[in-house]
Amino acid sequence: MADTEQTSPPPRQGPVQFMLSNKLETAMWLSRIFTVYCSILFILPILGLPEAANFYQRALLANALTSALRLHQRLPHFQLSRAFLAQALQEDSCHYLLYSLILVNSYPITMSIFPVFLFSLLHATSYTKKVLDEMGPNSMGFMRNFLNKLTANQQNILMFIACNEIFLMPATIFLLFSGQGSLLQPFIYYRFVTLRYASRRNPYCRTLFTELRVLVEHLIMKPSCPAFLRRMCLNSIALVSRLAPTAA
Repeated sequence: MADTEQTSPPPRQGPVQFMLSNKLETAMWLSRIFTVYCSILFILPILGLPEAANFYQRALLANALTSALRLHQRLPHFQLSRAFLAQALQEDSCHYLLYSLILVNSYPITMSIFPVFLFSLLHATSYTKKVLDEMGPNSMGFMRNFLNKLTANQQNILMFIACNEIFLMPATIFLLFSGQGSLLQPFIYYRFVTLRYASRRNPYCRTLFTELRVLVEHLIMKPSCPAFLRRMCLNSIALVSRLAPTAA
């Protein structure tokens, strides 16, 4: 007689025990939630807090902590070598660790907080779902619906993040000439943009650069476009193309 007994699913651990058994993932999840919290208080100072700029720094520092933990997870064996540094610079977590360190002491602008806010929100989604599953399959339905909507719009959110990454480059130059930025910041941020352009995991920055080039070329080739503006745009496109790194 065939054995018809079905294997029952493993019992749930409970949310607290689940988080304790995944300490590194839990630490990154909590730091991402804190990043989202501080970002919201900076972007929408609904409480009228005078120290809104402090939340800007806290969000970037929390993101730096998350990025450092994620980098340790990806490359657990640290080595003081050029090869290890080259390998680390290929990781997106290293890019955003650098991003946070570049901007943490700069003049706070809303555009620069959106990437860390949205990345933290997106990356916290999958772990939040796991925590909700440990609470029960039907727990907090409104939260599950919100997380599902985030996942469904992930591509649009990543394109918006890439747009912020690109347009922060001229913003750092503007801050320099307005007296609110440092001389080194545009050069260091340029290095960040080149890392994002050559990213193996996230092609959205590279895709958006291509789409912007096609759009600008389409507009300036219209007969109504002044000749001097056409020449200026073509020279700018040529400059950006020369500065672009070789994609991986």
